[in-house]
Amino acid sequence: MSLSPFTTAITVVSLKLNPTPTFLEHNSVLSMMWMCVALFLLWPRSGGCTEKANTSDLIEYTASDFYEKLHSGKMMFIYFECKVSPTISLFLVELEKSAEALQDYGVLVGKVNCNKERVLTYCTDERLLHTAFLFRGGKEFLGLDLDTVFDVNSIVSEVLFAILHEEVKYIRTDTDLLAMEKAARRKKDIVLGYVRSLGTQEHRSMMETAYVYGSKYQFILITGGPVLKQLGVNESSHASGVWFLHCRLQGMSHMTLMTSERCPLTPMRKPLSTLSLHSFLQLMEAPLVSEVYEDPSTVQPPQFPYQHTPQVFLFSRPSTEHLDLDTATTLAWRLRGLALLLLVHRQSSAVKTPDEYNVAYRLPEMSLEVKYLTLHNLDEVLELFTNQEKDEEGEDGELEDEEEDLHFGSLDDEIAASVYENRANSLDLDSITQLTSDNFHTAVTQSSLTVVLFYLKWDAVSMAFLSSFTEVAERLAEAEVDDVQMSAVNCGEWTDLCAAQPSTSLPIPFQPITAFPSILVFRSQESAQNYRGMLGSVALHRFIMLCCAASPVLLSTQEEVTSFLQEVPHPELAGYKLDRVLGLFKAQTHAGVLVFTEAAKSLRGEVLTGLLTDGLAEKWAADHMVDLPAVLAFPSWRTDSHPTTLPVPSSAEVLLTHINTALLHSMPELTVENLPSFLSLGKALLLLFVGEEEDEIGRRQNQVLVEEMRRVVESGGGRMDQYLACWIHLGRTPAGMSVLGSYLGSMPPLPALVLTHLPSGGEIYQYPPTTHITAPSVLQWLQRIEYGTESPAGMLGEDSWPPAVDFYDFLKIMDIQKPRSAQQQTPEEEEEEEVNVEDDVVVEEATDSSSGSPSPDTHSEL
Repeated sequence: MSLSPFTTAITVVSLKLNPTPTFLEHNSVLSMMWMCVALFLLWPRSGGCTEKANTSDLIEYTASDFYEKLHSGKMMFIYFECKVSPTISLFLVELEKSAEALQDYGVLVGKVNCNKERVLTYCTDERLLHTAFLFRGGKEFLGLDLDTVFDVNSIVSEVLFAILHEEVKYIRTDTDLLAMEKAARRKKDIVLGYVRSLGTQEHRSMMETAYVYGSKYQFILITGGPVLKQLGVNESSHASGVWFLHCRLQGMSHMTLMTSERCPLTPMRKPLSTLSLHSFLQLMEAPLVSEVYEDPSTVQPPQFPYQHTPQVFLFSRPSTEHLDLDTATTLAWRLRGLALLLLVHRQSSAVKTPDEYNVAYRLPEMSLEVKYLTLHNLDEVLELFTNQEKDEEGEDGELEDEEEDLHFGSLDDEIAASVYENRANSLDLDSITQLTSDNFHTAVTQSSLTVVLFYLKWDAVSMAFLSSFTEVAERLAEAEVDDVQMSAVNCGEWTDLCAAQPSTSLPIPFQPITAFPSILVFRSQESAQNYRGMLGSVALHRFIMLCCAASPVLLSTQEEVTSFLQEVPHPELAGYKLDRVLGLFKAQTHAGVLVFTEAAKSLRGEVLTGLLTDGLAEKWAADHMVDLPAVLAFPSWRTDSHPTTLPVPSSAEVLLTHINTALLHSMPELTVENLPSFLSLGKALLLLFVGEEEDEIGRRQNQVLVEEMRRVVESGGGRMDQYLACWIHLGRTPAGMSVLGSYLGSMPPLPALVLTHLPSGGEIYQYPPTTHITAPSVLQWLQRIEYGTESPAGMLGEDSWPPAVDFYDFLKIMDIQKPRSAQQQTPEEEEEEEVNVEDDVVVEEATDSSSGSPSPDTHSEL
């Protein structure tokens, strides 16, 4: 029988309740019922026991249905659909996902199809078609741009944020926080949450928790700024966090903590999620100090909801009872959120703990086992729970699993997290050849084309790309591409090979591998070629298939030339637009043929190259009115068949520069794939950002903008050589929104024109948003920048992006760093080694050198 989340929550609570009275028995039945309701609302929808039937939760309302729900006063989040673009289609998918989540908070989610029937205002004004609306109390409450509600997390968080605008305060300065603390003093505790940006999973967790606890606590939200400095947090760490401000302190024992104008605070030390925040708030409700009159070994472990929290026991004597309670209270505040503190009264006959111990603790994972210690001060107790290195012995396997899970919880990199999640799924490596120091040279010389992946097993990017590499190998095998050998080298095992240290008389035909993963392409009697493309199966497959073609291809007939220019060299390349370059020479023995051939080899995998000589070359030269020798470049982006004519210089490097410039689009569109190649040119980016077009008029407007930027390049002449004029279509490349936001600190109105990546510095300049983008005004703006009269709008970050994993020759390190023998150890080291063998930490009690008894003014226990 399957259980609903609410039933499951009730079951969990009932199983955890213990009829034996404990220090938690002051909790009422009513508070337990409140916890059940909270668990029900905070239960992750995707992880419940049952799954909903595969029916759509996104309701399509008619106009009459919409007005009926509106006048009933129900809260609704509605999108009025008219024209569906790819972006809107993605939004509708996410809107449907959010319907189930928002129904728990009394929000109806749906859409109105304006193509079937129109709702006044919302279906008649096309400017509103990029907005979803929240209705409350029969009126429009808020309009949310689709750019801010792009997935289920952003939809739920933004809607709840709007609903809870009175319960959740958004502040920016420490002065605002201080005012909130003064207003909440002795009335409400404050839950302060920092999220990196609105619309994230962390923001949703804060809003869902505020919906449940909003009447009990004052919730405050920040996204950075001076408040973080007050909390002692470095904003550059990019870690979300939660702090509990104890402003509602009651009782005389706590009055000393209220002498400051600031409320005492406790940080949540776990990553921000809905369940961790719920558990944290429950822990803040636990008694600060609980007094017991029985031995720690007989005290029951913490009950729900504190079952995962350690217990710390301090011992008290009748003669120092008040001092012991003050000490316990001070320590309890320092352990708040880390452990529960219990004060054990030794006058009870049930306490059997020897007097030599003054501290005991129990960890949740250790079940009923209690550890006893003799410590001198409070800091030593605190170190037991703040030190990341656990002192517990044994349970090695369990501890390793726990550390691995903690490591996974800290992974903020999507690649690393994906590799970790799929760590149990072993890759099928039968399609690739594993190379070693012994068989490397034989394998490379026996194959006409060998593609080798150098990787490390502990590098997440290496393991992710190894999966793509095997996909390409399997695809080549299915297409019966027999002249390519796909191979891999595990550099963690074959360090000498990856370090390019020859193990035989044959030299290693490549330089040491310094970054992982790396791909080299080997051909017999030739130097290795580096693959610098995207780390994905599509880009790698295209590169390898282009590498299979001869570079250059010797063309002897007109039919071969026509085929070269119009067809692909292999069926696997069908659908790709390819750049092509032709070399024209009077004779095969011409000196320029060697220069062109060397340049063609460098272009393998990226450009198709062909060579014409003798009479055929002369005919082509006459048809295109060029003098021999010449090089003709046919860019893939050009629609006409007219090539760009290039001279033949004396070096291949200069010719490569000419070819790359000729193949470059005069106004290229930047994408994730081609951005690295454009940045490698070392030019400043004159970058135009345009939004997604909703109709034909929008497409024409964007095209006019791109054409105007092309006129900037043409009108600027030689002075524009230092700039790369380009553009990003935010509909086709959504990552551009994050780029633009990081450049300027916020999203400006579109279109936006910026100048960035200047070789002279990291300044970012923004073209005035209120000025129309025309060629003359853009050139004048660039001139002001060159003269230093234009102020920058921002600065590029100074983040360094070194290789993810460095190469280590572990065998060499092991040979160098030999441990010293036991005879070479100092007496201090021998003593330290003996101390480390002890099972428990035991510190002798401090005594007065002149007296055998402790001073009456000192605390007898701690």
